Parts: sequence; structure tokens; C-alpha cells
Amino acid sequence: MPDPTVTVRMFGALHTLRKERGLSTVADVVIPVEGLTATDLAELLDLPLDLIEGVFCNRTVYPMRHHIAPGDRVAFVPKGTPGPHRFFLGLYAAGKEEGEG
Repeated sequence: MPDPTVTVRMFGALHTLRKERGLSTVADVVIPVEGLTATDLAELLDLPLDLIEGVFCNRTVYPMRHHIAPGDRVAFVPKGTPGPHRFFLGLYAAGKEEGEG
């Protein structure tokens, strides 16, 4: 059975929020073996969804509906990432994909 833990990192405003709460900016979170969405994971960590633009999962950026599986490496990307970086990091494409459907 795979380790049901994911390692989560927070950047920018999310990093600051966790520090202000006296929490680590890197968290190992036990998730269900069937996984969950990035939105569900953010809610488990009590992160404000309105501050999150996307999620990096195993070095690729995705919209928040992306499925997170045990063993994944995750980082939440806060809103407010500057324009050129949005394109190069893949946030622009993830945002367009999020709007579909």
C-alpha cells in the first residue's frame, strides 16, 4: 500500500498566512488512499480558496480541481503572480482550463 502522505508547500501570501498562524509552510498531510482534489486538500489545511490561483503537483501546474494522490508533491500558488511568470509557470493555461467545463 502506498504511503498516504502528500508533502504540501505554500508560497507568497499563503506562506505568510501559515507563518502568522504559527504553522509550518511545509506540511505532510495524510490523505485518503483514493486521493482528493486540490480544493479539498486546501480546505483540509484551512487555506482561503480565494487566495489560491492553482496547484503545482509533481512539478506541473493544474487548476484546483486536479486530483491529488498519495505520494504527490504539492505546492499551492497564490493569486497575484506577475504577468510574465503566469505564462511561463503555466498559470495562464491552468486558468483557461479551469474556466472550461
